Amino acid sequence: MKVLIVGSGGREHAIAASVAKSPRVDKIYCAPGNAGIGQIAECVPIGAMEFEKMAVFAKAKEIDLTIVGPDDPLVGGLADVMEAAGLRVFGPRKNAAILEGSKAFSKDLMKKYQIPTAVYENFDDPEAALAYLETARMPVVLKADGLALGKGVLICNTLEEARKGVKTIMEDKKFGAAGNRMVVEEFMTGREVSVLSFVDGKTIKIMSSAQDHKRAQDGDQGLNTGGMGTFSPSPFYTKEVDSFCRSHIYQATVDAMEAEGRPFKGVIFFGLMLTAEGPRVLEYNARFGDPEAQVVLPRMKNDIIDVMEACIDGTLDQIDLEFEDNAAVCVVLASEGYPASYEKGYPIKGLERFENADGYYCFHAGTKQTEEGIVTNGGRVLGVAAKGADLKEARANAYEATKWVSFDNKYMRSDIGKAIDEA
Repeated sequence: MKVLIVGSGGREHAIAASVAKSPRVDKIYCAPGNAGIGQIAECVPIGAMEFEKMAVFAKAKEIDLTIVGPDDPLVGGLADVMEAAGLRVFGPRKNAAILEGSKAFSKDLMKKYQIPTAVYENFDDPEAALAYLETARMPVVLKADGLALGKGVLICNTLEEARKGVKTIMEDKKFGAAGNRMVVEEFMTGREVSVLSFVDGKTIKIMSSAQDHKRAQDGDQGLNTGGMGTFSPSPFYTKEVDSFCRSHIYQATVDAMEAEGRPFKGVIFFGLMLTAEGPRVLEYNARFGDPEAQVVLPRMKNDIIDVMEACIDGTLDQIDLEFEDNAAVCVVLASEGYPASYEKGYPIKGLERFENADGYYCFHAGTKQTEEGIVTNGGRVLGVAAKGADLKEARANAYEATKWVSFDNKYMRSDIGKAIDEA
């Protein structure tokens, strides 16, 4: 079969690598792709938001399955456009992708269906938000309602910081139209855990847990990023936590979306906070996490095509999702200065080391193929991942593998997975 993957990041490279392992797949296209994806798929110069072009291309190439990776095209309705053209697509329709597209919607959904989350209020008027903050207990969390590349969240420790945050989000529009509405919620403390799941509208199958590192610098300091590294599984995601979440969060979310007339088919990413009072939902995403996909998918035993088609056909209850009994760690190699300002266009050396290294992966994010070779082309450049018998071994392997690659301006955190030592 022919598969089209939409997107150009490390997540899409991880998806492409999984798709390439399927004996059912003869040809992979990726739009627009990157230099790493180009080694296992044919990259086509169509942007992820060029919906009509995407549909025309897929029809012309007789694509059997389109997999949508990023949030923007899902929230924008690419799945609807592809379906209208008679194409099979993995990813939620627009009315279901709102689960990620609007934080106000998702918070209201959780309140209505009693899904555990932080106490919150929604605002579309900055003056009303400021008035509310006068009575709120600090610290608080301010969230731009819409998509903001994973960066539209401000943690404010004082009232003055919160006032500035309202101005940043709703008046200065630092995150663009995403800040037209804003959520103010209580600050929760505990361990953060990411749990990905496959959903077919009614049935949900949980993947292995993971834990992300959002801040740019060691010790969880610096600016929020799209993710600087991750590990899987999380030692903090215990059987007790899993049991609670299955009973009160996972299936409850799928049922709530169906009850709202928005059946969800695709991947739901549950961002959880393990508080002293129990697990709470921090956020939902309507797709694979990045870089969570880079540590979860390499450990999945199933043929990803079988699972995705079951999600589309509503037969996920017939799939037994299996993962290897090991661990994986991914360390993001970024351009110095990310996520603020950084230079690109630097040659990358050492990529060939990964070609025959079993259990080691180099997922491309911000790279570009030139006549001179592969060069840096973004803030997050590569995701170096490795497996191990346990998390400590996987972490050691991943950091060893980061030495294999070099480019000017290379930057990474040195403490990805350090929490493992505290488990």
